[in-house]
Amino acid sequence: MTAFKQLLASDIIVTPFEVNKAFRFTGAAELTGSTVGIDRFLGENIEGLFSLNESTTGQVNTEYKRLIYDSVRELYYSNYLSSSYGSPVSVPFIIPGLDSTGDVLVGPTSSAGRFENYLETTLAYERYFPTASNAIIGVISIPTKLYGDIIQPGSFIISAQSGSITDDGDGNLYFSLDGEWCGNIIYQHGLVILTKDNQAGGPYYGSAVYGTSLYGAASNPFIENIITSPSVTCSFSSSFTIFETQYKCTFNSSEYNLTLNPSLISGSTGNIYDFATGSLFSPYVTTVGLYNENQDLIAVGKLAKPLPSSNVTDTTILINIDR
Repeated sequence: MTAFKQLLASDIIVTPFEVNKAFRFTGAAELTGSTVGIDRFLGENIEGLFSLNESTTGQVNTEYKRLIYDSVRELYYSNYLSSSYGSPVSVPFIIPGLDSTGDVLVGPTSSAGRFENYLETTLAYERYFPTASNAIIGVISIPTKLYGDIIQPGSFIISAQSGSITDDGDGNLYFSLDGEWCGNIIYQHGLVILTKDNQAGGPYYGSAVYGTSLYGAASNPFIENIITSPSVTCSFSSSFTIFETQYKCTFNSSEYNLTLNPSLISGSTGNIYDFATGSLFSPYVTTVGLYNENQDLIAVGKLAKPLPSSNVTDTTILINIDR
């Protein structure tokens, strides 16, 4: 009888599969709770030398508004500062990625190369970023413990008094009241970036809101409202890849055809009972143990019901482990 049997590489199959989970959080306290940790930041284009006395932002972590603005601009909009509709700063109207040298550039924007800005689609689409002095952006940061690998495209919604914002599945954000584009979502980083203010209300008449007592007035700063409002609801679906490992344990007819079960030994004589010594006897398999190279037991698989071993054909038992 063989006590151990070595598995070959061909006996192990690793299969990935995606799982999703929906989340919904209501109220600022629930968003920023220790078990959730969704943070909201305001970024500001502050000119001049940096000072430690500058204004800060954040409800879970504290960051300088200037650094939030500069980080978002560098990471996600450095190719898109010359146009509001996705024109790279170096070569207008060319989509980043067509030039093999474009995605590895580290240097000034006047260079012929381009930065990696984590595009969510191959389509040319709007990626506006405000560059005026003291311009404001909003950033919603969802921790990786919630979104897993990525935020499921088309699942994000955030609502406050000024209205709600949804994503279109291609990385664009739209304001519910007027359907206007207002920012981008970086699914794989769990970041929601609001770069464009909209009017609060509708419908529009020219460049003003008609019918909401705001005729001819300036736009309502809904970015600040979404970021700072205590009455906010945020929902999205996470996406996480689980890997299932399958072990194929095969033994042939000449293996594992004896048993060490003490119930087969006569208590008075210490001999195996006669019925277990015949050629027709075959033990039942109830448990399979997986060992490492040091013969340490690392996993145990229990069969749903005892399986009789065969003395004429090979027997294969499949063990699946999710992680």
